Amino acid sequence: MRKSIGKKTLVYPHPVFVIGSYDIDGLPNIMTASWAGICCSEPPCVAVSLRKARYSYENIMYNKGFTVNIPPTDYLKQVDYAGVFSGKLVNKFQKTGLTPVDSEIVRAPYVKEFPVSLLCNLHQTVEIGIHTQFIGEIMDVLVDEKVIGEDGKVKIELVNPFIYDSATRSYYGIGERLADAFKAKSENNL
Repeated sequence: MRKSIGKKTLVYPHPVFVIGSYDIDGLPNIMTASWAGICCSEPPCVAVSLRKARYSYENIMYNKGFTVNIPPTDYLKQVDYAGVFSGKLVNKFQKTGLTPVDSEIVRAPYVKEFPVSLLCNLHQTVEIGIHTQFIGEIMDVLVDEKVIGEDGKVKIELVNPFIYDSATRSYYGIGERLADAFKAKSENNL
């Protein structure tokens, strides 16, 4: 039997992304976001939803660009910090010891220590209740060579990302590889 628990933002998994932006004065900022994900294949786009009160909201609107950085579990404390404190009050790059790197493609910094960074130009915004969804066209993806396998593909086990559970407000690691995808040959192949 199922039990109703009401309207909630309960989806599994929530990604853990660190969004990079510059403020109006050109100072680099990061924030942690989980209301996010890939939203289009062509053009390749990623979406992240932010409240208007967030410092990053103004930054992205001003610069028309942002980065989506995928952190490994080694940086869980820094990532949590970036999601709790406001860039209006503290320089989160300095406080966390993370390194901003200026992108040559978009007007936003990426995080040097994180193995995967998506460089995005603001493609569109969508107002949704208390959030604005920023849809970024992915202009390039920068990947640390250490997480690329011999086959030339990014290896998730080397990236070592983690996820967020909004129900318990907890972070979790990603489990083992289960199977190859897109292997169903027919409707009867269950």
